[in-house]
Amino acid sequence: MKISILGGGGFLGRKIAERLAADGHLGGKPVTGLTLFDRAAPPKPDAAFPVHCLAGDLLDLPPQAIPIGTEVVFHLAAIVSAQAEEDYELGRRVNMRGTDMVIDACRRLVSAGDKPPRVVFTSSVASFTGSQNAVMPDDARQVPGNSYGAQKAAAELILADASRRGFLDVVTVRLPTVIVRPGRPNKAASSFFSAIAREPLLGLETTLPVPDAFGVWVCSPRRAVDWLLHAAALDAARLGLHRGITPPGIATTVAEILAALDQVKPGASALVRREADPAIAAIVGTWPPAFEATQGRALGFAEHEPIVDVIRAFVEDDLQATLRERGLGT
Repeated sequence: MKISILGGGGFLGRKIAERLAADGHLGGKPVTGLTLFDRAAPPKPDAAFPVHCLAGDLLDLPPQAIPIGTEVVFHLAAIVSAQAEEDYELGRRVNMRGTDMVIDACRRLVSAGDKPPRVVFTSSVASFTGSQNAVMPDDARQVPGNSYGAQKAAAELILADASRRGFLDVVTVRLPTVIVRPGRPNKAASSFFSAIAREPLLGLETTLPVPDAFGVWVCSPRRAVDWLLHAAALDAARLGLHRGITPPGIATTVAEILAALDQVKPGASALVRREADPAIAAIVGTWPPAFEATQGRALGFAEHEPIVDVIRAFVEDDLQATLRERGLGT
């Protein structure tokens, strides 16, 4: 099985590549080749099969990024929420026109005689709008309150239509806010949800732009990777035309995240300063804090671990690498 990861240099792309390299198979089939594509050439994991790392522009997607014979494409490349809100043209360019390029690449494979590749697309909780009291059912209408969410919802539709037409076989995973992200803060509006746990574990201060009672729908990197790999091997006959799946994340609050942080590292939450940011709050305040995720459970997407285990997983998986990356390690 040949696999491509677009956005292979991002933290989820790297984690998926590392898992595939370690396991050597996906859905019971051996991996025979892996292509990683991003703006800069992604790091190459050690693997028993060939791994090709490419740099380029998603809007000028080279044929080598999704070569003939590719069976699975993870489409993770995106401009994140606050950046897409700030730079409308860049968000449209990558999140919408970039997705068009992925569809065209898959069409070329089918024209060459390949089976339509499974495309696993990462959409987002940001494609929905709901109050802090909302619990969204699986059939909730997507009404985005920000450009990033609108671009993700639009990409879902064009990918589902391309799937209907036989150009590809898409499964969209509407990811919760993923915490705790390793590395450095990024331009996502949700970046602070990771920072309020990550930075204190690094011994650094950070700011909290929303109230402690603010609710959020989250998942861990471990669970996100599990879900995306599960989506890659899922029997799409169970989905029909509706290809968007909400997996079972955790409905939690900032206060509960900080309490979990103090369980893992007592007193660490004292490094979190309350500093309101109306621009960030205006974006994340439109995102529903809870989803029913009934279909996701029925389709075998794994249940989530408690929030304290999310913090512990960061310590086990990513703390030391993050310390080294940021020049804080010994």
